[in-house]
Amino acid sequence: MLEPQEQEELTTVRVQDPRVQNEGSWNSYVDYKIFLHTNSKAFTAKTSCVRRRYREFVWLKKRLQKNAGLVPVPELPGKSTFFAGSTDEFIEKRRQGLQQFLEKVLQNVVLLSDSQLHLFLQSQLSIPEIEACVQGRGPLSVTDAILRYAMSNCGWVQEEDSHAALLAGGDFSSSSDGGIHLGKSSLEPLPHWSDVSLEDSQVESPDSEEEEHLPEGLLPVDTVTSTELVKEQ
Repeated sequence: MLEPQEQEELTTVRVQDPRVQNEGSWNSYVDYKIFLHTNSKAFTAKTSCVRRRYREFVWLKKRLQKNAGLVPVPELPGKSTFFAGSTDEFIEKRRQGLQQFLEKVLQNVVLLSDSQLHLFLQSQLSIPEIEACVQGRGPLSVTDAILRYAMSNCGWVQEEDSHAALLAGGDFSSSSDGGIHLGKSSLEPLPHWSDVSLEDSQVESPDSEEEEHLPEGLLPVDTVTSTELVKEQ
């Protein structure tokens, strides 16, 4: 009698839909949608969709490297001050680089075991909230935070159902509405993260990242105007 073959674990991650936030203001920036679909047991939710900006990827890489020790962490697309091309071309090049970064990270079992990576990909918690959660200072555990977001995010994930065919043939334990089966039809209100005490000395915010020193009149490429990057004349 033949033993049933174990299902191959597959994970698809896509970085897409770049959007300019706070368009027209001095602190405008671009963030990207990260869509993940998997049947891997390593993930709490089998489908997730979040938005992250470049400086949050920078934070993630630093945290992964700190926890991984000698295990090399893939490189991010560079934060170049000068770029010969249009804004759209630069954003597309960065999007491709961010996707390649995540694809390589998810192929490494050591990096995949980092709970900060899972909160980055499968919750919309801010960086201080992620750090509070993994340190046990938040209202929820890592698993609970991801499951809460998965339940509240069903409508958003549903729009991606047509793309789930990339992993067709697998049983992803998802409901007909694109959500995750948790065995409950309703959940009690989610505790507010604002109720959590976050000490500035204990939380490394992405805003604390050292900014590049630029010549007068230039902006970092992570800050985008509504029409084009600021370029040297």
